[in-house]
Amino acid sequence: MTRVLLTGAAGFIGSHVAEALVARGDAVVGVDNFDPFYPRAVKETNLAALRGAAGFTFVEADVRDTARVRSLVDAGTVVVHLAARAGVRPSIADPAAYVSLNVDGTAAVLEAARAAGAKAFVFGGSSSVYGDTAPVPFREDWPAVEPISPYAATKRAGELLCATYAHLFAMRVLSLRFFTVYGPRQRPDLAIHAFTRLLAGGRPVPRFGDGSTERDYTYVTDIVQGALAAVDWVQGGGGAPAFEIVNLGESRTTRLDRLIALIAAALGVSPVVEERPMQPGDVRRTCADVTKAGRLLGYRPTTPVEDGIPRFVRWYEETHGRQT
Repeated sequence: MTRVLLTGAAGFIGSHVAEALVARGDAVVGVDNFDPFYPRAVKETNLAALRGAAGFTFVEADVRDTARVRSLVDAGTVVVHLAARAGVRPSIADPAAYVSLNVDGTAAVLEAARAAGAKAFVFGGSSSVYGDTAPVPFREDWPAVEPISPYAATKRAGELLCATYAHLFAMRVLSLRFFTVYGPRQRPDLAIHAFTRLLAGGRPVPRFGDGSTERDYTYVTDIVQGALAAVDWVQGGGGAPAFEIVNLGESRTTRLDRLIALIAAALGVSPVVEERPMQPGDVRRTCADVTKAGRLLGYRPTTPVEDGIPRFVRWYEETHGRQT
């Protein structure tokens, strides 16, 4: 049994990871501060299956409170740090908040782990760090020094802090670069959830750009597979210190106009699209090279969008119906 401190446990990805860790017998202490970026009620629903589950303890706290986080960690704890303020466009409106939550928060959690003598650390990174200049498919050895949004810059800063702690304090750290994760409980502001809500309610979908932008959409169960393997990896290697970055994606791209068509088909509706200009901070394309993830973690994505989108739509209709 592994003892895991999981930050961001009430979030979309965090709650799925927590459930999977508990299901395999790990002891999980979940931390979340219910940041008002989206409604607390949504996060409470995310935690519903975990509340009262054997092996799961929930603590409401802010990860920037180093002393509080330190009290939850001991030398044998694996720290999985997923807490962050997400979103490219909102980060442009409030860069300082993103720096505080994502950079200061990561530094505080790393420092709590160091002070406790914890040596195993998993960081939730983002494909946004590649910017708009990385060759496709994106490889982890690309320098990633040209982020085009404050959010991307904060996630790259988090990785650099992780690398520094691994080097100075003999920690074993793995940064997971997530590629456009979707699935049940996805944040309501994200494209797939928002498009489904609008189409289900008979409303038009805003499409930013001409529909040719492409994303590597990754189903949440594939992300969970990689995250659990990362927990095992940071405990391995004979405890030798290391820092690695690994992409977790589906390793294929889907155009925005095709994504809208897939959602509409799953709902059995004809989409009405409102064309809008491209937004600052949006990249043209993301696509993960997952060769390294396969080698280090045995990662093998199994859910293409043709299967994942209908699954998401079924969850949406079961949960929300066709509300307008």
